[in-house]
Amino acid sequence: MQTYYTNPQLFESKAKLLKALSHPARLCIVRGLVERGASNVMNMQHCLRMPQSTISQHLNVLKAAGIIKGKREGLEVYYSLENDIVKGLIEVLFAEK
Repeated sequence: MQTYYTNPQLFESKAKLLKALSHPARLCIVRGLVERGASNVMNMQHCLRMPQSTISQHLNVLKAAGIIKGKREGLEVYYSLENDIVKGLIEVLFAEK
């Protein structure tokens, strides 16, 4: 089977998603968005116990990968999941069996 050779872009895009999720903090951010919905950095900071600047760096990686999106509401930016494939991955990864 030579699927990779006929569609290498498909595998590259999927690898990009997995790479963006491969850090524990980013995985935690995305899991939180799947479970609780949209959130701002302040809420994430309390949950992750990391400085806001560190969380913002992780959010930028997730946004660049097309996993999350941000929506400004006044002075706050609320982040939400933008990729249903990632939602499915998170649900499978954290399914209790």
